[in-house]
Parts: sequence; C-alpha cells; structure tokens
Amino acid sequence: MAIFDRAIVRLLPAVPRPVVQKLSERYIAGPELKDAREAVRRINAEGRVATIDVLGEEITTEEEAAAIVRAYQDVFADIERCGLDSNVSVKLTALGLKLGHDLCRDNLRTVVEDAGSRGNFVRIDMEDSSTTDDTLRLYRELREEGHVNLGVVLQAMLRRTLTDIDALADLKPSVRLCKGIYVEPPEIAYQDYEAVRAAFVRALESLLAAGCYVGIATHDDWLLREGRRLVVEHGLGRDEYEFQMLLGVRAELGDELVVEGHRLRIYVPFGRHWYAYSLRRLQENPKIAGYIAADTLGRLFGRNGA
Repeated sequence: MAIFDRAIVRLLPAVPRPVVQKLSERYIAGPELKDAREAVRRINAEGRVATIDVLGEEITTEEEAAAIVRAYQDVFADIERCGLDSNVSVKLTALGLKLGHDLCRDNLRTVVEDAGSRGNFVRIDMEDSSTTDDTLRLYRELREEGHVNLGVVLQAMLRRTLTDIDALADLKPSVRLCKGIYVEPPEIAYQDYEAVRAAFVRALESLLAAGCYVGIATHDDWLLREGRRLVVEHGLGRDEYEFQMLLGVRAELGDELVVEGHRLRIYVPFGRHWYAYSLRRLQENPKIAGYIAADTLGRLFGRNGA
C-alpha cells in the first residue's frame, strides 16, 4: 500500500487543476467564506460542531499576514451573525511567524481578542518541528496575558511531546492531540506506525491525568477505541473532551461517535489557497493520498453499482 500511496503523490502535480479541485471538494469547503458557512451549517444540522481554518500558510509579507487576520475577523463575525457552532484554528506561519516573533504575537493577539469579544475560541495549529518551540512559547505568552480562549495542538509522533505536556501542565491547556502529518527525521519523531499509535495513547493518558480538555483527533479505528476507553476510565462527561475529524474523511466513524453521544468536531478548511494546500498535505502524508484515492474510487463504483 505504501508504494501505491507514493505513486499517487508523484502523479499529483500532473493531474489537471480542475480534477484536483473536484477531488478536493469533499475535503475542503471551498474558496470563499460562504462555502465554509454552508459546510458548518450542514455539520451543525448533523449534530456536530466545527473548526474553521483559513488556508494560507505560505505568506511572505506583513500585508499578507494582516489580510489573514482580517479574514479571521470576518469568520468570527459570520459565525456570530449566523448562529453557527464553530470555533477556528490558526497557523502561526499564516500570521507572520517566519517574519518575526513580535509581529506574529500581535496578529495572534488581535485574532484571540476578537474571538474573546464574541465568546469564541482559537486553537493554534501545530506545524512542522521547526515551529514547535515558537508555537508553544507564543501559546504560553498569550495564556499568561489572561487569554483563556486559546488552545494548542500537540503531535504524538514527536518524541518531545510528553515533555511538552509536562511543561504546559500548569496552564491546564486545551489540546488537540493528533498523530502528526509532517515528515520528520527519526531522531525527533517516531517512524514506526505502531510506535506512533503507542505514543498517542501515552500522550492522551498524560493529558487526561493532568486535567486537560482534549480534542482526540484521529480517524484510526484502534485509537478511537482507546480514546473511548480512556474517557470512560477517567469518568469524563460529554463536555469534558471531544473527538475531532477532518471534513469528508471517514464520515461513517463520525456517525458512530455521534450516535454514541460523543461530542464531535469537524475541521473545515476554506480559502483561495486550496490547490497548494491540497498538494502540500497529500505530499506530506502519502497515506492520506492513498486513502483519498481509494475512497474516491469506492464512492464512484458504489454509485455506478447502485
């Protein structure tokens, strides 16, 4: 399967842009805010909540970063006006992390303050390992300023994650825990599939033991079972944790979680940078490319056979 996945990734740049757009429609809400709005409305109607992400990590100027800030302000206004049940995720590189720490902190603070004024919440996405220290530093700085409507993401595949959990424990952080999708060297990240799974469970146990609110972000059947087991063992109520999944990915598993009474949040990316986002995410994680290809073929054959 790994050979098939890598073959799909190598072919992606040669696939016509309209074809990529058609394939990505299930996984990206669309280029405009109205597309995200309608996706969240459908998600809410299905008994789920959402996280909206404005695509655009590859910014190179302060003006582009400022435009991302304004886009998030528009998102918060739209959420409030339309009565949507959604918060947001932000990538610090989109807010100018590579342009300067102070610039990024100021932009992040603007977004968080706007969210706070509307009773909403911001989660800082975790990017590749070159940004981990800066991300956690900025998270702590804003939390220590008194911004409680702010969460962060930790990646189970990174060997440092348990140490990071201990370092953050005094903040009782709201954490989205995921496996991690970035290609990292073996000295800083687990490479074996089962090792990553085991690290995910250890990190989840550590977060729950520290009294953290955790978004258990996975489409892995075994990890979903482990997540269910651990929230029961810790005696958590429905409002004390949540599961998280990507838009359009393994929706049947999401259905099971909702029927069982779990809170489920769907990650909803939108924006005009959808093409670069699609290629980058698939190239970073060939397993996702293979999954999407197989899933798409299955849906096509399913329709033809119906």
